[in-house]
Amino acid sequence: MNTGSRFLRPYLCKDLLPLRSIRFALHARFFTIGRVVGTACSTDSVESSRRADVQQRIRELRDAGVDMYPSIVADPRLVTCKDFRQRYATLKPEESSADESVTLRGRVYSSRIAGSRLVFFDLVQDGHHVQVLCNLRKIDPLGMSIEEFKQFYRILRRGDIFSVTGIPHRTSRGELSISVTELPRLLSPSLHRLPEELLDKATRVRIRHADFLINPQAAQVLRLRSCIVQYLRNFLLNDRFVEVNTPILADSAGGAIARPFKTSATEFPDRPIALRIAPELWLKRMILGGIDRVFEIGPSFRNEGLDATHNPEFTTCEFYKSFASLEDLIDMTETLFSGLALYVQRLKETQFTSLPPLDVDFTPPFRRIDFISTIEDAIGRPLPDLGAPDALRDVLQIFQNLNIEPPSSPTLPRLLDHLSSLYLEPLCMSPTFISHHPTCLSPLAKSSRHNGNYQNVSSRVELFIGGREVVNAYEEENSPFEQRRKFEEQLVWHDNESQGIDESYLEALEWGLPPTGGWGLGVDRLCMIFCGVQRINDVLSFGNLRNVVGLTDRGSLRR
Repeated sequence: MNTGSRFLRPYLCKDLLPLRSIRFALHARFFTIGRVVGTACSTDSVESSRRADVQQRIRELRDAGVDMYPSIVADPRLVTCKDFRQRYATLKPEESSADESVTLRGRVYSSRIAGSRLVFFDLVQDGHHVQVLCNLRKIDPLGMSIEEFKQFYRILRRGDIFSVTGIPHRTSRGELSISVTELPRLLSPSLHRLPEELLDKATRVRIRHADFLINPQAAQVLRLRSCIVQYLRNFLLNDRFVEVNTPILADSAGGAIARPFKTSATEFPDRPIALRIAPELWLKRMILGGIDRVFEIGPSFRNEGLDATHNPEFTTCEFYKSFASLEDLIDMTETLFSGLALYVQRLKETQFTSLPPLDVDFTPPFRRIDFISTIEDAIGRPLPDLGAPDALRDVLQIFQNLNIEPPSSPTLPRLLDHLSSLYLEPLCMSPTFISHHPTCLSPLAKSSRHNGNYQNVSSRVELFIGGREVVNAYEEENSPFEQRRKFEEQLVWHDNESQGIDESYLEALEWGLPPTGGWGLGVDRLCMIFCGVQRINDVLSFGNLRNVVGLTDRGSLRR
């Protein structure tokens, strides 16, 4: 390397510290020191080293007389890196658009020294890269000294935000570049050393911004998630649905059986407030109000545990359609998923090439299995009359006979749900509808007598993919009398997750709810399937609740 390169040596990515050391230098307080084998550094010494590195970087920039955080002004020459690559894609090797001057802004991804008067670096913006060619001979026609040029590349560091102005040019090697005509301008420095790799999963979630910068696949997952949500929204809008927002805070969580989060409001200090566990009851009120097709994509909250597919804060899409039967809902679901599969596969082939191809066949019709008869076949005995007073005792006896450990709080709904998890869900690796659930599992759905086993069952289906529930759909119970009876039946189970009787909803039903099909989808799980990831953390912008809450325990960059 020539003598001029020694000034840039501390900032070149190839001369950065080894990855294990970088993990500490980057954000020492964001992870536990003891997790890295072979380190003898204390937390205090690592933090001290990290802060010293930051202070050294600040001194270098100030000594160079650099305005670290300048304001920007409108520039008519400004284009994005993506537009630059598209606009000048037809340039041939060693060809330039000398009569066009353009400005690019982005983050330095890597840099290379080719001599005392020539520097290359890659600028990335919104996932698109452009090579920047800095030739001293072509910068400032009035002349710039080598020392001034050296001062520029001495402060250049991977991660810095720069603005560059120049002419489009394709090098002899075919690389589309911008050949700068003005000295690149620092817009915002990176005070931390940006490592070339960040592999530890826990660290990646805790310092998510660095994960996005270093691992393009992490950002591609979130970009694909956005496309999936937009496809879902357009699918419903094209079917004349109206998108709405319903309350998240209310005096009752409502709409499902789950333990809610409780809080309070200064306006009502003596009245408990709950975060919604589902928007269902609000959306059906809108059907009552004459909006025949309505949907919402938004957050819901359930005070439950964390695992690879569950997070207490999650995103759902729910729609309600007047005069839609269960078969209508099934047809809509198959059309949505088969179309989405084709759309996502095209995106993976053209834009999100680092993500794995789809490995699920979404060709309709999807498989269907019956809840009760399939369980009976699996356990080799019939289930008792699930509407009888002694149904709970009889089902518990089946658990004992089969040596199955019952769940905690063994109510009849919980026992049946546990049997489903044991004998039905493992059968649903390919897209599969489970139908005809016992009535006690679906208090908000219409019900009828099963033609085959004469049990009381719901007009409901669940779509499972990869053994996970993705969609829940049913014909809504629209009789206020039957709905009250089902609410009261739920209270019999003394389930600590039951929400009690919602009198305001029962009163609303008295205004006449038309026959309505309701449909709910877990957006996070949907994105997991189509993005090809196994953990819900990967499709959430900042990981699960444990990651988000833990951030405040790991210190601040200002400390």
